[in-house]
Amino acid sequence: MSQIDFYQQFDKLSNILQAFAYNLTKNKEEAKDLYQETAFRALSNRDKFRLGTNLKAWLFTIMKNIFINNYRKKMKANTIMDNTDNLYFLNSGGRTIENDADSNILIKELNGMISDLDDSTRIPFMMHFQGFKYQEIADKLELPLGTVKSRIFFARKDLKKQIASQYGQIRH
Repeated sequence: MSQIDFYQQFDKLSNILQAFAYNLTKNKEEAKDLYQETAFRALSNRDKFRLGTNLKAWLFTIMKNIFINNYRKKMKANTIMDNTDNLYFLNSGGRTIENDADSNILIKELNGMISDLDDSTRIPFMMHFQGFKYQEIADKLELPLGTVKSRIFFARKDLKKQIASQYGQIRH
């Protein structure tokens, strides 16, 4: 099918496609967007249409798939994950005020534990914590890669030991 024939056939089906788009969306503006997206995809993928097959069905399938994908994106974006035990906060709508005092104290204590580490383990640990990759740390500190990895391991081990002694056993 030539490009001109394809455009003429598409133009003949235009009203049916617009009606189908409105039927799917139930909204004029969303139907226009869906129709335009379908037209764009159909025209840009014209070479994938096989001569002798049903153009109307092919276009309806494209439109239906676009609609389903958009619907899934919307539903995924609107999903609220509530991790509370009794689901009390889901759709509560009210504002909550949190008291950060406990977490601020814990962070200060943790920072104190980190600063108590030996410089040879604290510096690579903090660099890794800040997002540096092992190789980047090794290059900056001019150390072998294995040494950097082991120092970060020992820093974690020391911190775990300090936390366990202060707060009790840690679960992994």
